[in-house]
Amino acid sequence: MTEYTLKTPQQLGAILRGRRREKAITQQAMGEAVDIRQAAVSQIENDPSNTRFARIFQILSGLDLELVVRPRRPVDSKTDW
Repeated sequence: MTEYTLKTPQQLGAILRGRRREKAITQQAMGEAVDIRQAAVSQIENDPSNTRFARIFQILSGLDLELVVRPRRPVDSKTDW
């Protein structure tokens, strides 16, 4: 899988959805695998901005993904967000 640099919560949701689909897992199956309701999986994929980190880490684990934090690369614009 490709590595992605995320700058918004919505980008995270899109990455999670794409990975889930890549693995051919339904939202229902994903939820069952990580003990989260299907509606919560949908909400996280659509807008994870109000989601607790614990839930995000549950989804990451269920999709065999990890979060990497590193110093930001220099950017040309003043706003990334």
